[in-house]
Amino acid sequence: MTTDETVEYAPERPARLAWAELAPDVYKAMVRLEAAANKGLDPRLVELVKIRASQLNNCAFCLDMHSKDALAAGESVERIVQLGAWRESEHFYTGKELAALELAEAVTELAGGGFVPDEVYERAAKHFEDAELAQVIAVITVINAWNRFGVTCRMVPGHYRPGAHT
Repeated sequence: MTTDETVEYAPERPARLAWAELAPDVYKAMVRLEAAANKGLDPRLVELVKIRASQLNNCAFCLDMHSKDALAAGESVERIVQLGAWRESEHFYTGKELAALELAEAVTELAGGGFVPDEVYERAAKHFEDAELAQVIAVITVINAWNRFGVTCRMVPGHYRPGAHT
């Protein structure tokens, strides 16, 4: 069954501020920091962590970007969709991924006056060598910074294409 009905979506809100253009040195430093943080990690794990932190931070721009990057890296739609309820769908993820997601949530929620519980850190430490764990913490920290730029400046989702950013 087909329909000729036209769907009218809400209008796209414009960005508040083109911060990357106005603070190009900061933007370039963030890009370098992100590349350093991602180094040596499985790209699919990195994207899962970035998506989960972006969900918690309500960063639509980063959700759009990292969902597309995850798909480009070979991630499944099913695992991306389940991230919002990963604790209820643990069977979709490895122990290492679950530890990274739990750590991502703990680090992301620091803004609410929280802390990273010892048991969360210890679970992550069981799955990652120290150097790799340091990289995962760096990825979580960097995506949280990107999320703050995205949400504050109201960066517009929907236009990102993997491989098109610098």
